[in-house]
Amino acid sequence: MDSKRLLISIITLIIVGVVVFAIISLPAGKRDQKPVVWIDYPKDGEEVYGIFIVRGRAYDPEGKLEFVEVKVNGGEWKRVKGAENWSCEVNTEKIQEDFCYIYARAWDGYQYSDVVKVKVYIQRIVESDVHKWAIFLAAANVEIGNKKLGNGILFLAEEMARYFINNLSFPSCHVFILFDDGWIRSNNGEGERICTLQERPSSIEGAIYGPATKKFFSFVIDKVKNDANKYNDSEVFIWISGHGVGDPNQKFTGGKILERSEIILWDSILSDRELGSALEDLEAKLCLVVDSCYSGGFANRVIFNIPSFLKSGIPKDGRIVITGESKFSVGYSSSLTGPLFTRLWFEGLKSGKADGFKRGILSIGGRLHFRFLKDGRVSVEEAFYYAKYMIRVNYPSLILMQPQINDMYPHPFPLNGKEMFL
Repeated sequence: MDSKRLLISIITLIIVGVVVFAIISLPAGKRDQKPVVWIDYPKDGEEVYGIFIVRGRAYDPEGKLEFVEVKVNGGEWKRVKGAENWSCEVNTEKIQEDFCYIYARAWDGYQYSDVVKVKVYIQRIVESDVHKWAIFLAAANVEIGNKKLGNGILFLAEEMARYFINNLSFPSCHVFILFDDGWIRSNNGEGERICTLQERPSSIEGAIYGPATKKFFSFVIDKVKNDANKYNDSEVFIWISGHGVGDPNQKFTGGKILERSEIILWDSILSDRELGSALEDLEAKLCLVVDSCYSGGFANRVIFNIPSFLKSGIPKDGRIVITGESKFSVGYSSSLTGPLFTRLWFEGLKSGKADGFKRGILSIGGRLHFRFLKDGRVSVEEAFYYAKYMIRVNYPSLILMQPQINDMYPHPFPLNGKEMFL
């Protein structure tokens, strides 16, 4: 029996040896090799702040790459978006130390890649004693839209953000710019991803960049509410732009008579009622501008400033809600310079041209011709009536855009004699 067992053992060893030799003898391309992963941004030793996007690449020689995982310091490994080109967001507010390690690894279904890491230093945002916050959100190049709106919508958001920071005393660390999925694309938004928003030399120092996704927007709204509600003098400005949801084949109503106004974010749709719920417990002074097709419902307006019976829950004491279009109408946006209504509203605000523009008949808008009634400042309302007037005079083919306003600052009509200044 012992000799038989010895023989079996020898045969087994020979078979194992042959198999191992065969595997070793295979050409390199035939063997299963480890995938490889890189972290492209941020670079090792770089400073980061706020919420930033980590991005990188991964490769598997056999083409079997399945996913990439990232962890921060001693946290858990988490799958990220993409594989060959991957990215994820990191929130430095959740990190106690003044630096952190970011680790990445790739999986091909058989084995992990070697782990790569970078060490980055966290630049802490010092809380400002100026209690103003601004959120600029635009989803311009989503796949489900009828057409790409281009990168011009981002450039307009940044132009407004710079003006708010430099001229209206908004701290840069209180300014959030959310665009598409957090990336710049070639061919004015229609091509491949080039770089993340914060990597660009033209990005605004100190501002927080991120994707125009519902999850990220909800995070920003919650953060701003939490910070703003601490003070009695807080002011919040929110601008949202992108594709609206409606039926262009129904020319006069857009199919929105019994439907809520909605706007397409990068990954989902945001309704007026959802935004109302998100802002319900915000106690600060609020100016909200929504510039998208069929957006009037965000202001509880249909057309010609007629109230809608479907309430968004957004308008309330201390707030002004403006939409670039009525609930029934489409708007216009240039792929290079952004949406028309916002461009005109911002022009009136920053140039001073809107000083003296008032409501007029049927809210059409008309300029006061008495110079002594001008005060040298431009209010939110004056900028609105200026934009509406300019559309009527210079863009008569777009007269049906019919921007809407629900002015409840500081109280509902007729107790809202004051104007809102940013």
